[in-house]
Amino acid sequence: RIKASGLKLQLCTNETQATREDFVRKLRGLGFDISVSEVTAPAPAACHLLRERGLRPHLLVHHDLVPEFAEIDKTNPNCVVLGDAAENFTYANLNEAFRLLIGMEKPVLISLGKGRYYKETDGLKLDVGAYMKALEYACDVQAEVVGKPAKSFFESALAELGVPPEQAVMIGDDIVSDVGGAQQCGMRALQVRTGKYR
Repeated sequence: RIKASGLKLQLCTNETQATREDFVRKLRGLGFDISVSEVTAPAPAACHLLRERGLRPHLLVHHDLVPEFAEIDKTNPNCVVLGDAAENFTYANLNEAFRLLIGMEKPVLISLGKGRYYKETDGLKLDVGAYMKALEYACDVQAEVVGKPAKSFFESALAELGVPPEQAVMIGDDIVSDVGGAQQCGMRALQVRTGKYR
C-alpha cells in the first residue's frame, strides 16, 4: 500500500545473520514485493568503510554473512568487524578478536550494530551490542557503529530515497535503534508494538 500510494520506501535493517539477497528472498517468500536496492543494511556500509580506509578485517560475524565481504582483503587484519555472530560468539572467537585488537597500536573495532537484544520465535536473544561492549571494555577502545542507530546509517538510507530527514518517517519496534536513531538524524519516528517491543 505504501508503494501504491506513491510514497518512497526503504527498509532499514540491522540484519547481520544473512546477506541482503537472502533477506530479500525471505521477504519475497512472505509476499512482499521488495528488491535488494530497497534494503539498507550494515554489511554493505561496513564494506564501503573498509575500502575507503584501506582496512583489512578480521571477521567475527555469522557464517551466512561472510559472502557480503567476499571482495574485501582479509589478509593480515588491521581491524575487527563484529556482527551478530550467534553460535560463533564462543569464548575462543571473542578472545581471538580481543587479542588482535589489544595487539594493535591503534585498535579499530567496527560493529554492524549495537542492539542489546532481539526477538526470535523461541524468545529474546543477546544482540551484537553486548559483545561489542565487552571488547570495548577489554581493549579500551570505542567501536565505530555502522548499523542502526548510527546517524550515517540513516543518512545513507535517506540518500537512497533522495529525501531530506524532515520528509521521512521511520517505523520500527526498537525505541533506541529505530526511533532514537531516526530522531537523532532529524526524522520523525513511530514505534510499533510488535517484535521486540515490551
